[in-house]
Amino acid sequence: MSNCLRRREFIAGLGGAAAWPLSVSAQRRERMRRIAILPPAIADDAVYQTRVGAFLQALALLDWKIGDNVRIDTRWAGVNAADIRRHAAELVALAPDVILAHGSSTVGPLLQVTRTVPIVFPTASDPVGAGLVDSLARPGGNATGFMSFEYSLAGKWLELLRQIAPSVMRRPSFGTPPSLPESASSASSKPWRRCLGWR
Repeated sequence: MSNCLRRREFIAGLGGAAAWPLSVSAQRRERMRRIAILPPAIADDAVYQTRVGAFLQALALLDWKIGDNVRIDTRWAGVNAADIRRHAAELVALAPDVILAHGSSTVGPLLQVTRTVPIVFPTASDPVGAGLVDSLARPGGNATGFMSFEYSLAGKWLELLRQIAPSVMRRPSFGTPPSLPESASSASSKPWRRCLGWR
C-alpha cells in the first residue's frame, strides 16, 4: 500500500472519529419528553402506587430515564371531582407529550380541557358509553386505551352456559342499568344489553 493511500485512510479515519462525538452529543441533546399521570386516587393509595411504579419500571426497561430523556409529572387526583378537574387543567397546561389517566373519572375531565394532547387509559369499563372514544374500531379524538372486558362476549357466555347446563332457566346477571342516559347504551354494550332483555 502506498504512503498516499495510507495518508488518505488516516485522514478519513480522523474525520470519522471527529464526527463520532458530535453524533453522541446530538443524541444526548434529544428533546426531553414529558409524560403526565393522573391517577384517580390519593398519593398513599397502595394499589395505584404499585401501578405507577410498574409503569415507571417499564419505561426504564425501554431506556426512558427520568431526568435524562423523560420527565414525569404526577397529580394524585383523589375522588373529588373539583380536585380532578383542577389537576387535569394543571397537567394540560404543562404541555405534556402524552397523559396517562385511568377510567372515565379522570379521562372525562381531561377531555374537557384538551382535544389535542394524547390521552391513554389502561382500563375503562365502557369507553364508548362514557364518551371517551367514538367507537372501539375507530376511537377518533385524542383518547385511546383498553376496556375492562368486551361486552359483545356476554352473549357467548350465555350460549356456553346454555350448552353446559341446559336445564338452567334463570340466570342472574349484573350490568349497566337501563335507566342511564342513552349515551351509556353504546354499540359495544348493545349485545350484552339485548341478552339481558334491555333495549
